[in-house]
Amino acid sequence: MRNLGKSELVVPDVCLGTMTWGQQNTEDEAHAQLDYAVKERNLRFMDTAEMYPVPTKAETQGRTDKYIGSWLKQSGVPREDLILASKVCGYSDRISWVREAGAPTRVNRAQIRESVEKSLARLGVDYIDLLQIHWPDRMVSLFGGGPYDESNQREGDIPFEEQLRAFEELHKEGRVRYFGVSNETSFGVMSFVHAAEQHGLPRIISIQNSYSLLVRTGYETDLSETCCKQNSDVGLLAYSPLAGGVLSGKYLEDDIPEAARLNLFPGYMSRYRNSGSEAATKEYVELARAHGLTPTQLALAWCKSRWFVTSSIIGATSVKQLKENIDAFEIDLSEDVLEGIQNIYRRYRDPTINPAPPPKEE
Repeated sequence: MRNLGKSELVVPDVCLGTMTWGQQNTEDEAHAQLDYAVKERNLRFMDTAEMYPVPTKAETQGRTDKYIGSWLKQSGVPREDLILASKVCGYSDRISWVREAGAPTRVNRAQIRESVEKSLARLGVDYIDLLQIHWPDRMVSLFGGGPYDESNQREGDIPFEEQLRAFEELHKEGRVRYFGVSNETSFGVMSFVHAAEQHGLPRIISIQNSYSLLVRTGYETDLSETCCKQNSDVGLLAYSPLAGGVLSGKYLEDDIPEAARLNLFPGYMSRYRNSGSEAATKEYVELARAHGLTPTQLALAWCKSRWFVTSSIIGATSVKQLKENIDAFEIDLSEDVLEGIQNIYRRYRDPTINPAPPPKEE
């Protein structure tokens, strides 16, 4: 257990992700995962979002929250014993069904309020412990995309101060305790911190970004300095520590099930399917087995070991997977294993970012 950033919110080093509930998982399966995580393993930190489950669709949007809400009603677990994190959508002109007006999602005062009110109703609770901006309102490079280009910027970005003032209102009303960001950059983190200090507004306490053996350079060489305790003191909630399940090694086989995440998210998951990512994954899998570990144990225990990771968000489509994932956090990696990881990393440094095209056939 540790404090999340510069706050009094204390969280465990593992968080239960929920984005498959309502798409890949039924309500009963979601409840079974919650029963196991909360009642058997005492894992009481969970992360959801208004757009879940994913891939997001008009007919399924909000189901994840509803499944959590129905479990809360019958579980007997006191609300105050749980830490509920959720996320409000950033800018998107493609998911207009999320808002009543059918407008593009934006991180402005009206939409933040609408998002929270609807999330609370679906969850059946009075407050959210941690509200995060799912991705920025402004244009940024996401999910292994190309480099930043100022010519791609839109006009009318919502000012950082306006976003924080909307948070402040909800905090004063008791609907949200703390605030954070997700898929954010160093510029964004520092802009939020400066706006809070300048105007006396609530500080962000967390950043939820992708971080794994395949996606690490951006955070390690830049954001870690920005977010460390001596500077902005913003805690990392690492999502996709298994790189969407890739680091478990299960996708190295040729026969990938149609319902697998690799096929459900062709755009998002494509960065893990290039030759560099697959070669690196194969070497991490071999390293794990050489030391008597499963690939999942290697990837999750390594993520836990990083000094800047406050908590890692794990997801599963079965209780069996969930048990293996939680168990991995009880493992401490040896110096030999850590050195082996670094040796592989030197050869395959973030292969998911702007991957080179495959060589042309002769």
